[in-house]
Amino acid sequence: MGRDRLTPWTWHAVVSSWSWRPGWIVVAVLLAAGYALALWWCRRAGRQSVGLAPAITFFSALLLLVLTVCSAFDTYSMALFWVHMIEHLLLIMVVPALLVLGHPLTLLRNAIGAKAVDRGMSVWPVAVLTHPLVGFVVYAAALVGTHLTHFMDLMAVHPWMMGAERVLYVVAGYLFLLPLLGNEPIRWRVPLMARLLLILVAMGPDTIVGIVLMQSNDPFPVMLAMRPSWAPSPAQDVLTGGGIMWVGGDGLMMVIGLATIAAILFTRDSDKLLGGWLERTRRSVLAQELGSGGEPVDSAMLSETSDVDDDQVVLDAYNRMLSRLKERE
Repeated sequence: MGRDRLTPWTWHAVVSSWSWRPGWIVVAVLLAAGYALALWWCRRAGRQSVGLAPAITFFSALLLLVLTVCSAFDTYSMALFWVHMIEHLLLIMVVPALLVLGHPLTLLRNAIGAKAVDRGMSVWPVAVLTHPLVGFVVYAAALVGTHLTHFMDLMAVHPWMMGAERVLYVVAGYLFLLPLLGNEPIRWRVPLMARLLLILVAMGPDTIVGIVLMQSNDPFPVMLAMRPSWAPSPAQDVLTGGGIMWVGGDGLMMVIGLATIAAILFTRDSDKLLGGWLERTRRSVLAQELGSGGEPVDSAMLSETSDVDDDQVVLDAYNRMLSRLKERE
């Protein structure tokens, strides 16, 4: 439907403006079928699955994806900038978050075997793409590149770029959230404190893009000139869209951050909280101190898998080291 033929944004328009997006529908159906097949295979083979809640979450993500790209949010996205921003947030944050929480990689690992998936996750292109810093860079670049450049004007002239933008949003959001939500079998294990820090930093691009748009009167002259006559003024439209980007983007990040804070408060695993470097440092200091004091160093003290607090022998040695340090002071 051309923008000149769109009716004003009303509830009737919202429920009646649907578009046929066969590519997205086919992708969603294939992903749903593959997920369902993996669930069936795990059950048939007596292997561990992912549970009911992740399965519902994954299928909900696919349903939301189809509804977003086939509904009025997509039909009106180039006619009303603030509608585009709502679709943007759904595709770059909500849909990817639900996909990650569906644990598809974990299900795939359980279905076809740990060795194959672990080997695939360790291949350097996959390892690079799933690195948390790479995900953040892709996420920030997608935000800035599609809103603070001439991309929107180019998209208004070249419709095929609209589909590319949607793909970019889903992929960027998924790569960013993959290391931060859940425990998918990727190469990187991000400590909870580092996750929280990365989430706080990621609020920066949302805030910057939102504020810059709110202060711009006519950032996309080509796109805004093609809007229907009933649409609000370009300044008002962009102001509303920038506010949605700022408040909505940071709000969704805060929800993820609060979930991370809750995980921090309830975890007692120092490795999950601060990373393995803390435990390695404790083992190294323990071995050096005991060795300098003439006490034999057990191999368990240097083991990569031992935990000072869980191994009673190592814990006793650690307490003796602390007592000796106190006496020395």
